[in-house]
Amino acid sequence: MERTGAPRRAAPEQTLPPVEPLDTRRYQIAIRRLADTLSHGTDRSRFLGSGLEYVQSRPYVPGDPVRAIDWRVTARTGEVHIKEYEAPKRMPAWILFDTSGSMTLSSTRLSKYQVAAQIAGGLAFACLDRVSPVGLLGTGERDLRVQPSLAKDEVMQWLVKLRTYSEGERTTLARRVTELNARLSNRALVFVLSDLHEPEAMDALKLMAQVHDVVVFQLQDPAEVELRGAGFLRAEEAETGAGFVTHGRRQRLDPEAARQALRRGGIDHLLIRTDEPYAQPLRLFLKDRAVLAGGR
Repeated sequence: MERTGAPRRAAPEQTLPPVEPLDTRRYQIAIRRLADTLSHGTDRSRFLGSGLEYVQSRPYVPGDPVRAIDWRVTARTGEVHIKEYEAPKRMPAWILFDTSGSMTLSSTRLSKYQVAAQIAGGLAFACLDRVSPVGLLGTGERDLRVQPSLAKDEVMQWLVKLRTYSEGERTTLARRVTELNARLSNRALVFVLSDLHEPEAMDALKLMAQVHDVVVFQLQDPAEVELRGAGFLRAEEAETGAGFVTHGRRQRLDPEAARQALRRGGIDHLLIRTDEPYAQPLRLFLKDRAVLAGGR
């Protein structure tokens, strides 16, 4: 957060430590390890696609394979029936990555932006492992948009681009969600990595969830929960520019309220704090979601 009296200056671009932009090997190893962790135990999840799905049974036609006979329907009707299956299309995945300035501010070793970048890489490679194309859409001010692809090299290229950030970006989450929702012609899986500092984004996400599968990972820095001993503050949201007055003991953002609101809209939500391990909770979240998704 910034004081409202201070002039706004264009922040220089910075690069996440400790990996240099051209040194992608260690970065790839790190996200590969996270992808393996996320994939473990989620084989039946709808994140990963499926094989053949039963559609209907029909009367036998000479030449049909015997192994396809539906014995239950055959016994009930007295006429030989065959099971018909179809191979469903792979559901494309979109990663909506919040590149706004509030994501880069940090009171811990890792910023929200750094944690989100690692999670984006893990999710992307977990999708590629299951032959699900994955794309990227930045929800800051920069033009960052990549159509879903199965090419690992292309995914690595935009993951490396994510390593460069600017502290001066403002959020465009609500607008980008609305634009993407209007362009998507087929059902998609949408992962949102954001600190949800834009209230208008909630309605846009709920509207998208009416057609698509939306999962929100909300990043939180511990300083956002309570600014101890700070007294009353006149401040400004880094990404929206909106001024407000708050108290150092007041919790401005309520992740539980966000979770309840998103849940009412059919959206799964997971809070990820930058001062806590996230790989295991993230894996369990994806695994549990697969169980809940079975009844939808």
